[in-house]
Amino acid sequence: MLKLNGITKVFGGLTALEDVSFAVEAGSITGVIGPNGAGKTTLFNIVTGLYTQTTGSVILDRQDISFLETEKLAALGLVRTFQNVELFREMTVLENVMVGLHTKSKSGIFSCAFRLPGQMKEEKTIREKGREWLEFTGLGDLAETTAGSLPFGKGRLLEISRALAAQPKIILMDEPAAGLNSRETFELASLIRKIKDSGVTVVLVEHDMDLVMDVCQSIVVLNLGKKLAHGTPREIQENPEVISAYLGDG
Repeated sequence: MLKLNGITKVFGGLTALEDVSFAVEAGSITGVIGPNGAGKTTLFNIVTGLYTQTTGSVILDRQDISFLETEKLAALGLVRTFQNVELFREMTVLENVMVGLHTKSKSGIFSCAFRLPGQMKEEKTIREKGREWLEFTGLGDLAETTAGSLPFGKGRLLEISRALAAQPKIILMDEPAAGLNSRETFELASLIRKIKDSGVTVVLVEHDMDLVMDVCQSIVVLNLGKKLAHGTPREIQENPEVISAYLGDG
């Protein structure tokens, strides 16, 4: 589904990533871990078009997407969430999800301005699908609630709902468990598995090792901008270099 070939990113004289390569299998959950400053978010920013790599390529479903804009990547089925929850706070929960669905809208400015029958029908369909995605993530009862009034954990679920509404092939989650309590993290793990079971490939950067080891089938370890290891959770837990560099000797 996703393949990174020799990704290197240099900011001025600082090398943030150096020759990072790995592949993500379709229908899998892959974790990307490493200490602060390892280059995890920089890697996500390159894959999702926010940064341009210095060298290397990003392949999505056999298509080179290295220099495509974020909106074009979403149209191809690649979406992401961020460390900090980014919501339209004055809009309702349902309206936030409808924003994700509007990326697939076929109605133009003219039909929207004059509310033509085709546009009205499409808008009804978007609203119905938005409610379906809220039910999927457990937010169905909060559809008419203002997004800005949600507690943090529910806001995180809303951001994921909005990303899923774009009907992606693959979703990249940047620290989805950050700021969540133990119960919310448990529910997040269940949702991530549910997303994978629905046919969406999942890649997540995460510091919560219990979550990573619980849900991921494959884990990539970055350290100082380089790939240190790539394997199953057991292989990563037993890798001496990983233990020394990241997990700690104890």
